[in-house]
Amino acid sequence: MVAQASGQSWSSYFNTKLRNRIGMTGAWLESGEDLSVYWSTTRSMARFGLLALNRGKWKEEQIVNENYFSQCTSTSQGINKAYGYLWWLNGRESYRLPQTQLQFNGSLVPSGPSDMYMALGKNDQKIYVVPSRKMVVIRMGEAADGTSFALSDFDYVLWEKINAVIQN
Repeated sequence: MVAQASGQSWSSYFNTKLRNRIGMTGAWLESGEDLSVYWSTTRSMARFGLLALNRGKWKEEQIVNENYFSQCTSTSQGINKAYGYLWWLNGRESYRLPQTQLQFNGSLVPSGPSDMYMALGKNDQKIYVVPSRKMVVIRMGEAADGTSFALSDFDYVLWEKINAVIQN
């Protein structure tokens, strides 16, 4: 759809409209099963996290519509309260994990801040955004517990450790 509407490939559109404007590096890698993965560096993912923290604004320029970010980081439907538009939302009363029909009560990451929203990527890659703390945390590397499911033990342990050193 983006290619048809813009007359550019997705990669070219993304690079022009977002990547190059905020100084990211990386490229979209196509993987069989209709899956695209953005391969990049920790620094570039941090830049994307900062763009999200600032609700689409980079320096003095509004790159992505601020209202869109408000919608992205709000519950998008009634089936999964902890999911917006491509962002996972902490602090909700319940959640469902990808590829399951099970509903779990409580917050996605109970030890994490309730206003935190997260990009939970392939192989346990993460971008955590915490507006109340003006904080972005990036996790790259192999899956923490050998699985590539959305959450891992890493999430709980990380926020327990961060909470031990940071006071609200």
